[in-house]
Amino acid sequence: MKKILITGSQGQLGRALNAYYADRSDVQLINTDVKELNITDEQDVMDKILDVHPDVIINCAAHTQVDACETEKEKAYLLNALGPKYLSLAANAVDAVLVHLSSDYVYDGKKTEPYTEKDSYNPQSVYGRTKLEGEEFVRAIAHRYFIVRTAWLYGEGKNFVNTMLKLSETKDVISVVKDQIGNPTSAVEVVKVIALLLESELYGTYHATCEGNCSWAEFAQCIMDKCGKDTKILPVTSEEYGAPASRPAYSMLDNQNLRERFYYRMKNWEEALDEYLIERDLLVKENE
Repeated sequence: MKKILITGSQGQLGRALNAYYADRSDVQLINTDVKELNITDEQDVMDKILDVHPDVIINCAAHTQVDACETEKEKAYLLNALGPKYLSLAANAVDAVLVHLSSDYVYDGKKTEPYTEKDSYNPQSVYGRTKLEGEEFVRAIAHRYFIVRTAWLYGEGKNFVNTMLKLSETKDVISVVKDQIGNPTSAVEVVKVIALLLESELYGTYHATCEGNCSWAEFAQCIMDKCGKDTKILPVTSEEYGAPASRPAYSMLDNQNLRERFYYRMKNWEEALDEYLIERDLLVKENE
């Protein structure tokens, strides 16, 4: 039986991993979150991994509050950079495969075509810089690893889709940024990629985002349309919106390594969104 230890198991990807492997009798999941494992404590990480002796470690833990990272720099570095370093060392100690989740924020967003895994990095925020530092620790230390970069993630828990729907209950108009372009991505689709990678030994860095792209404002409008909401989406510029942390203007990821090494294509973002909404009985039928 394969033992898979998950950090950040209460997050969107952690929950999606649990749903995916729920019926697999050949897989044992060991779920950890901040109460069970402090990934910023090197000794705690090593003790836990030596005790459990997993075959795979999937690191979903991170400080993902992009704006908060600007003022919580130390916390961001501990969770996003040192945590992956300690997990890499512990993974080596038990010869486990490390799957580390990363972000489109490692890029500056100044390209006008999708970023491939070969593109150079230039993060523009504390979150982006610390996520890149975490990646670099994994690449330098871990013997066997998959770095999986995703973007604009939504699943079970707090996310853009749920936020927009909640706001629509009380607001007639919602201001949403129109000049940031990316790939809305379902956690379910990312988990399928992780499972695919773990069946192989083609270690390295992979982009894993749903196909196609849109702006945040277009994404929000699509959510309203599909759910039959009357709330108006007001497209605004990033400058008008005024978030503390700088976001990439164009952060669409190209899943080049998935296509070339596995001949695998992820679902289009609208198709994946439909499935997400159908599962939650939120999609309004077209003939209603």
